[in-house]
Amino acid sequence: MGEDLTAERIIATTGATGAVGGRVAARLARLGLPQRLIVRDLNRAPELPKSSAALAAYEDPAAFGRAVRGADVLFLVAADRAEERTELLRAVVDAAVAEGVRHIVYLSFLNAHASATCPLGREHHATEDYLRTVGAAYTFLRPSLYLDLLPGWIGEDGTIRGPAGDGRVAWVSRDDVADVAAAVLREPERHVNRVYDVTGPEAVSLGWTATRLSTLTGRTVVYVPQTPEEAAGYLHSRGLTAREVAERVGACAAVAAGELDAVSFTVPRLTGHPARSLEGYLRKHPSALSHAPLFGNSGKAVTAP
Repeated sequence: MGEDLTAERIIATTGATGAVGGRVAARLARLGLPQRLIVRDLNRAPELPKSSAALAAYEDPAAFGRAVRGADVLFLVAADRAEERTELLRAVVDAAVAEGVRHIVYLSFLNAHASATCPLGREHHATEDYLRTVGAAYTFLRPSLYLDLLPGWIGEDGTIRGPAGDGRVAWVSRDDVADVAAAVLREPERHVNRVYDVTGPEAVSLGWTATRLSTLTGRTVVYVPQTPEEAAGYLHSRGLTAREVAERVGACAAVAAGELDAVSFTVPRLTGHPARSLEGYLRKHPSALSHAPLFGNSGKAVTAP
């Protein structure tokens, strides 16, 4: 008999134990697509149909190369708050391409640019810039700020604090980002060398975000503008690391600068469903703001732009 021409391509999926990568891996499994989960801890690798797990850390490019061997497509999530993130990613990209990976789908950040206000934007730009040179096809997914992280921005006093001014952001849910990633990975040949902004359905200021959250939940949420210096001191007092502080302050500064004021139609166009709104997120996660005070306990929400 001749060769088996029905052999399925393998997707190498990084971040499978994380918030976005785990969602992507689960969706690929539901689609029946074979994948290799690249993880730091085999004990934490999810057990999914048509998947195998391989042990590799970004700090060990040789092991990463062995882990992706035989895969055609790589879904690449940046190292989580790692030092020298850009250098690590370049090394693993080189290892993957050397092992025959032909297409890299990279989870980037909205408005990734060399002069971006937010350090995340500059770091992701550097990786995007490198990926354009390695000879493999690429697809860049550039999500806005995650809607899922918004509850963590709200203190127990019901305040959202930061130097965001009146700038606007189209919060996007991780579920929507994962749906977009799965759609691209399902048919990567349709998305060769494409860049997709991935946002929620509307751009709103942090003040208006607070007002909407108050109205929807009956809890007090107020936006308190800060200077970058005030924000850094406040976040340090809440126990955030220096890198976490830099990323949060940088994200707020990017909002203030108008760099995240963008609404795309990527989610409905690639997934067939609308992007999740604040209301939709709270319907799915009704206790997300349970740490915020009820109306009357510490003031009341104010209308903001």
